Amino acid sequence: MKKKLRLLFSLSMTVMLLLQGCGGQKKEDSAFVPKYDKDTEFSLTVAGSYGNFESLEAEFERFYEYYPSANLQYVTMDDYNNVISSALVSSEPPDIFMTNSGMIGNEMYDSMFKSCEVLSDSSANIDYSCIRDSLIRTTDSGDVVMLPIFTTSYGMLVNMDIFEKEGLEVPTNFNELMKACAKLKSAGYESPMMGADKFTGSGLFNCFAYPMFAYNIIKNSDKVDALNNFEPSSGELMRPALERLYEFVNSDCIDVAKCQEEIIDEYDSVIMRFFEGDVPMMFATGDVVSGTAKRESKSEAFSAHPFKYRFFTAPAGDDGGYFINSISVCFSVNSHSRNIDMANEFMRFLISKEELGNMAGLKRLITPVDDYSTDELYSALSDIPSDRSFSDKETGLLDPAVRQFRAAIYAVGNGEMTVDEAVSAYGNIPEE
Repeated sequence: MKKKLRLLFSLSMTVMLLLQGCGGQKKEDSAFVPKYDKDTEFSLTVAGSYGNFESLEAEFERFYEYYPSANLQYVTMDDYNNVISSALVSSEPPDIFMTNSGMIGNEMYDSMFKSCEVLSDSSANIDYSCIRDSLIRTTDSGDVVMLPIFTTSYGMLVNMDIFEKEGLEVPTNFNELMKACAKLKSAGYESPMMGADKFTGSGLFNCFAYPMFAYNIIKNSDKVDALNNFEPSSGELMRPALERLYEFVNSDCIDVAKCQEEIIDEYDSVIMRFFEGDVPMMFATGDVVSGTAKRESKSEAFSAHPFKYRFFTAPAGDDGGYFINSISVCFSVNSHSRNIDMANEFMRFLISKEELGNMAGLKRLITPVDDYSTDELYSALSDIPSDRSFSDKETGLLDPAVRQFRAAIYAVGNGEMTVDEAVSAYGNIPEE
């Protein structure tokens, strides 16, 4: 195996807490003070895969208040994942570019990471202490070369008007969920909870059961290697989540057949069905929620009868829901940038509680900073206790193990396997 200098990303919390600018104690944001003369003329290009990026362009406008002679632009690259590495060393390289945690450890991106500026270096002068420690990814040498801009999670959209109309509180644990759904069912809501019956991470079974499974893995971290290696006995680690899922799909909470009939995909269809206004709770990820704003006006039902909605974790546990904070988008700086100083200056401006919060709010994704209360849509996340709030990478689960769990919940949720059968078949469960 060839040596991967600076490319293997450490998940050690000890290392993360020792990183410069990311100490154990958070501090309040201080006002941005420009490092260079306000009349400095320069151009910066940010490259990414989004078709449009209004929230970033809004930050450009805010940055112009400090540097009115600057010229910043965002460019979309077709086939982004395949072309970004070569673009960084081209004749017109982007100065800043989108990265994500899925690129970590993939040899395809080795050369891309070699082109990254070390953002933890003191010369960059970037204070990222506002970002949650568990979201910081480091190289094997302890360098930070990517910083999270947006994060996502698993949970559910809740029609707050329905709960107010029916005199109910949004359930915070499984017992409360059962009681609330029984009352909603008796009030005429055929399926109090709905979602896309798909194999993907945005599927309803995954939104409900995966956070509980991940929490159990963290509590049994000594067994994660066996799970990743598909040791048959490790399938028992799935049992608590699978049993809870079985209990859930056989309750008054959800009509899976109705979901299959009325929701054909895990993105647009989920949103538009929710906007019909008769679904109390709709399973969704933060990435799905990000598409709600643009679709409000496209829904005749929502336009005619708008309602208030918020995002909550799915209350699968006896004590409550589990908040898995996953990175959606990171930014990295190109060390080959012709304007490296100003690229670092823009990152220094952007990486703050205020600016990251502004971006996340406009994009309707979850901010990577500690405070969620500033965004009403996601404000309920502030109520999740720290012991049930964690990063996806803290589980130590590898993608093949995650997919086997997804196969298990898909089979159990759709009645194709019993819990015992799925547990026994771990490592060999057919995947969609």
